[in-house]
Amino acid sequence: MSGADGNELLPESAGSWMFSYPPSKPARLIPPIVLAYIGDAIYEVAIRQYLISKTNLRPNQLHRSATGLVSAKAQSRIIGALEEMLTEEERDVVRQGRNAKSGTIPKNADVLEYRHATAFESLIGYLYYTGQFGRMQELIDTGIKFIEQQPKKK
Repeated sequence: MSGADGNELLPESAGSWMFSYPPSKPARLIPPIVLAYIGDAIYEVAIRQYLISKTNLRPNQLHRSATGLVSAKAQSRIIGALEEMLTEEERDVVRQGRNAKSGTIPKNADVLEYRHATAFESLIGYLYYTGQFGRMQELIDTGIKFIEQQPKKK
């Protein structure tokens, strides 16, 4: 089966586009914290790939730029900006991710930002495991553009 943008939409049992390790159960049955776990990794790779596509490749600058895009504060702002774009199914995943108890205390974010960041990561993980790669890329790209358009703090 193929999506409108040409990306292959794989059945949930097919795993990912890059690795052949399918989850032990369908994405709808994976706990939101576990979806956030994989979503965090997928988003981190997307951000690194985005930054490497730009001209400034100094490691220190890459790290600082990445931190500004992957922080809980940034992810919390992104999920707020994406809210109107989300389908009902995606909103449900976000709600479950936001309400999930992670058992950890955030170091560099307040609890509300941390919960919204977890919701964003859960959504990315869900889209990843349901094979909705075009949609995942669309939301990540929109989030990057949103954060990049924000005024820079000095």
